[in-house]
Amino acid sequence: MKKLCLYIVLAIVSVNVYAQQNDTKQDSTKTEKLDEVLVKSVRVNATSPITHSNLGKEEIEKRNLGQDLPILLNYLPSVVTTSDAGAGVGYTGIRVRGVSAQSTNITINGIPYNDAESMGTFWVNLGDFASSVESLQLQRGVGTSTNGSGAFGASINILTDAIADKASAEISNSFGSYNTRKHTVKFSSGQLNNHFELAGRLSQIKSDGYIDRATSNLKSYFLQGSYVDDNTLIKAITFSGQEVTYQSWNGLEDLDLLENNRTYNTAGMYTDANGDIKFYDNEIDNYKQNHYQLHWNERINNNWSTNIGLNYTHGEGYFEQYKEDEDFADYGLADVVIGNETITSTDLIRRRWLDNDFYVVNVNANYKTEQFNTTFGGSYSNYSGDHFGEIIWATYASDSEIRDRYYDGNGKKTDLSFFAKGTYRLNNNISLYADLQTRHVNYKTTGTNSDTDEFVVDKHFDFFNPKAGITYKLNTSNNLYFSYARANREPNRDDFENNTEIKPEQLNDFELGWRHDAKGFKLNTNLYYMLYNEQLVLTGELDDVGSPLRDNSGASYRLGIEVDAAINISDKFVIQPNFAISTNKNKEIILPLDGELTNLGKTNISFSPEFIAANALIYKPLQGLQVSFLSKFVGEQYMGNTDSNTSKLESYFVNDLNVVYEIKMKSIFESIIISGLVNNIFGEKYISNGYYYTYDDTWTSPGDTITIEGAGYYPQATTNFLLGVSLKF
Repeated sequence: MKKLCLYIVLAIVSVNVYAQQNDTKQDSTKTEKLDEVLVKSVRVNATSPITHSNLGKEEIEKRNLGQDLPILLNYLPSVVTTSDAGAGVGYTGIRVRGVSAQSTNITINGIPYNDAESMGTFWVNLGDFASSVESLQLQRGVGTSTNGSGAFGASINILTDAIADKASAEISNSFGSYNTRKHTVKFSSGQLNNHFELAGRLSQIKSDGYIDRATSNLKSYFLQGSYVDDNTLIKAITFSGQEVTYQSWNGLEDLDLLENNRTYNTAGMYTDANGDIKFYDNEIDNYKQNHYQLHWNERINNNWSTNIGLNYTHGEGYFEQYKEDEDFADYGLADVVIGNETITSTDLIRRRWLDNDFYVVNVNANYKTEQFNTTFGGSYSNYSGDHFGEIIWATYASDSEIRDRYYDGNGKKTDLSFFAKGTYRLNNNISLYADLQTRHVNYKTTGTNSDTDEFVVDKHFDFFNPKAGITYKLNTSNNLYFSYARANREPNRDDFENNTEIKPEQLNDFELGWRHDAKGFKLNTNLYYMLYNEQLVLTGELDDVGSPLRDNSGASYRLGIEVDAAINISDKFVIQPNFAISTNKNKEIILPLDGELTNLGKTNISFSPEFIAANALIYKPLQGLQVSFLSKFVGEQYMGNTDSNTSKLESYFVNDLNVVYEIKMKSIFESIIISGLVNNIFGEKYISNGYYYTYDDTWTSPGDTITIEGAGYYPQATTNFLLGVSLKF
């Protein structure tokens, strides 16, 4: 398969070279930018039978004052976001239609960004990446074929900065609550000799966090060199992010603290020799990720264009923890004998490391005529990740040596996929869409896991993911669409650690939509039915590093309606509402309760609120001034799959105020932009995320088993603000 992928690369390179050597007449009416070809293989257009939302640079900039990218997507349909540190800086998460981060596919310029093993997306490693985003598209449902781990309910594909025609520079600074500050410097050389551009960004974001000690220090850069002419675009891109965050993934289980001291953070907590509670000052997560991308886009003639994308990512880092009374045996160490006393445990500080490399090759070609538009190609990725742990200090060191690894394992994963998709315009009213993809995945582990147990997985998966759809154009303002898509997705590393018999999940997604686009009024509405087999639902539990656990749920479904609109009341006033109503059910859940297997019947799927709504009231009283009042409602949801009241998260309603004023200048600066954001303006004490667990009590009443429930919560910040100034040259 590696050879086959190499042949495809060589073939397309040959086509590119041939195109450069042949002066082919071009269509001067072309409007498609070569920049957009970077994401053409994973994006859809406005009339495709795929449910989606687009967000452009201008919209992102208005609220880009330091919060992570998921928080900036909070007001899109069916989206729920959360922040461990409470204020949107540090570890943040996003769910779409209740679909977890592990089942949401993320690509940057068509390159997979999800971690290959965990399948999660760690936005904290992309500090201030929003400042380098040209546009993004959120596809809800299975969507179109994409690269990397398959989309399983949602996908977000990101296009980084386009080539600028003229030279520019920008200095942005913002400050706000919890000592949050962002400093960004950007530049572009513009097109030199009408062909070359060099552009870049350097950023730092710091925050103390809403939660105690939940500090963040995020450093990042983005640099791209480009060559462009009428038919060729070559981009060499590198970006990097290093994050140092104090851990805040424990949440709060104590309801009294939740009520009276909701910023309390138990991470790093220990008891000293005097019996006093202390907090370890270096209970941190420290990780750096470097990305290198090369993209070559070639427009061969009026019909053909090609794209090659290469990527190498290296990630390395650790999280550090103070642990009390740890047994020597759990670390492969001998007991300590002092005189007549045998010591079997010790306080210690440990680091758990990740060191990984990720290689990607994407190749695709596009052929289009007035009636037919097809894209086909493939993607190959190779991942190798080392997992190991070190003890860097201990009260009693036993027989350990410096740099000893108390566990040491490796995971290797390859992913080869091929796709062909196209749209055929049957007549002026009807367009047909088809999309076929195969994925071939190999995953193998060796060594031990963090519990020091031997951890061996050797799995191979072959998936076929067909999709089809139809769009019917009623008139110039209205179209209807229907689509069917199948998705298959493999378990991740945590799934295998939790359950060696875990199964891959399958989704059949049906989407029926109506789009209306007229002057002053836009409306998108769609019905969806997502039918699952062995869906890997979140159980509500977390592992010892705060990662959510999943398990197969047999048959389940999500049925819902989504509506979003943009209404121009006048030249100065716009309303942008959206809402989603859904029912999300496991058809049958059987669990051990009080020592017996119990059939709970039909239950709600975890972390899937039945009602989500958002609204933006946008007022532009003056040239360059925009005032936006943003509202978000998330209905109640369960953190587990048992419908237990203990697992319930209450609904919440939060409002933000965003003010942006751009002052055009005649000298020195092109413009000065002053931005302000007041989050949670009415001071709502709300919780957007948490966890739920059970355990069996067999000791209180000997001979009886009693299932005990517990829950933890992640409180979000009350009223807080950010204020920024950008100077554009």
